[in-house]
Amino acid sequence: MVIVDSNPIIQVNRVNFYYGAFKALTDVTMDFERNRVTALIGPSGCGKSTLLRMLNRMNDLIDGTRHEGEILFEGKNIYGAGVDPVDIRRRIGMVFQKPNPFPKSIFNNIAYAPKLNGMGSSKDLDGLVEESLHQAVLWDEVKDILNKSAMTLSGGQQQRLCIARALAMKPDVLLMDEPTSALDPISTAKIEELIDELKKRYTIIIVTHNMQQAARVSDWTGFFYIGKLIEYNTTEKIFTNPDVKHTEDYITGRFG
Repeated sequence: MVIVDSNPIIQVNRVNFYYGAFKALTDVTMDFERNRVTALIGPSGCGKSTLLRMLNRMNDLIDGTRHEGEILFEGKNIYGAGVDPVDIRRRIGMVFQKPNPFPKSIFNNIAYAPKLNGMGSSKDLDGLVEESLHQAVLWDEVKDILNKSAMTLSGGQQQRLCIARALAMKPDVLLMDEPTSALDPISTAKIEELIDELKKRYTIIIVTHNMQQAARVSDWTGFFYIGKLIEYNTTEKIFTNPDVKHTEDYITGRFG
């Protein structure tokens, strides 16, 4: 096992995960370093999105699932007794494959959850909305149309809005499940530039099928195959000199 950091923000220890009788993850152990981008790669159905959703307990919402092992977030087991999954999801935010803005105004897309969680007055919310949109590099494009429906934005703008919405909850970690797979190349480039900027303040874990994207945006890469973590190392090492032939075959397009 590669030691990523002496003080990782998330530690996954010998995790197995089941959908009913089907074992989707087998004995996965890996650490995630603070303020770094980690890419999870591998063919469809290899378990990378399952692991991502385990990191903020999204899989709790699926009937018939169970897990073994532990996931520590800042040293505390997120599946431990008395841990509130809603609090975990606030601190470990998520952006999904397809943009999923609420059918509300641009402003209320960002303000809705903080308001629900009692995060400040109307004036505070104004500042929070502006700050979140600035962080998502969307403010200049929407500052004059905040009361318009989010559904009027382009796909790329909607995805950056969803990133801003996640950032408004002041998370420590941002999970991204193929965040650009539904976007055009220009929007994809904007999201990738944004990821590079956001890692100064957040830890980012991204699932991607795009090898070039993983090579461009991540510091660390984990290669999964049939529910197992085959290799985990710095992105440079994985893409230039992997230790496992299976990894090299996937990276070079010989299978997958």
